[in-house]
Amino acid sequence: MPHVRVNGVNLFYTDQGSGEETVVFSHGLLWSHVMFEKQVELLKKKYRVIAYDHRGQGSSEVREPFDMDTLGDDAAELIKKLVGEAVHFIGLSMGGFTGMRLAARYPELVKSLVLLETSANAEPVENHPKYKTLNGLVKWFGVLPMIANQVMPIMFAKSWLDNPDNKEEIKRWKSELRKNKKSITKPVEGVIFRSGVEDELGNIRCPTMIIVGDEDVATKPEKAKFIQMGIKDSVLHRIIGAGHSSCIEKPEKVNALISEWLEKY
Repeated sequence: MPHVRVNGVNLFYTDQGSGEETVVFSHGLLWSHVMFEKQVELLKKKYRVIAYDHRGQGSSEVREPFDMDTLGDDAAELIKKLVGEAVHFIGLSMGGFTGMRLAARYPELVKSLVLLETSANAEPVENHPKYKTLNGLVKWFGVLPMIANQVMPIMFAKSWLDNPDNKEEIKRWKSELRKNKKSITKPVEGVIFRSGVEDELGNIRCPTMIIVGDEDVATKPEKAKFIQMGIKDSVLHRIIGAGHSSCIEKPEKVNALISEWLEKY
């Protein structure tokens, strides 16, 4: 399995396609590069597509620190080593936290930015007790079925979970959640106690598209609007019937938006 050594850690990545433009995917907390499989499958026909796992998640090495600033530096080093020029960076949730830091602090590495279901703000304090409790249970017992059952409504839209046509998909992604080891608690803490980057949004000068599911309860649509208002000339799309994982819930819609976006830049 391919790994690249960046910023003191070995990160797993996939590298597919051979187009002149490079697209880099950065996943959300508790998942891995796998969450973007339907986007990679489409885009690799025309672009070079890299999808990587954050430190402590997926098949990457578990190594501290896990704060969002470090993840931004990880992404910068990965792009320098694997690509050596500006890329189209696409990040969801934690991947969006990473993407905003990357675009603001390493503008020479980002040709365009796509942000899905993410926030520029610190985690709301009212969410801390629930998330800390779930994280404490994982630390002791791992991702038990009861914990996965509580996390799924955070990750996916209620309408998507209630749709019987999605039964197999729901089973599959619940299984993916359960693959997380007890060490996932450290990356979770990095998200819970992250600092905001509100003051850095104005430093993002690259073309930016923001996507949010209208049923996202983890980073509500108003968080996406806040980002759009803070990044000059950015555009915002709201996806009906999607929650915190629109690339999984509504892949055709997300693929169409990203494809159209990349054609422009």
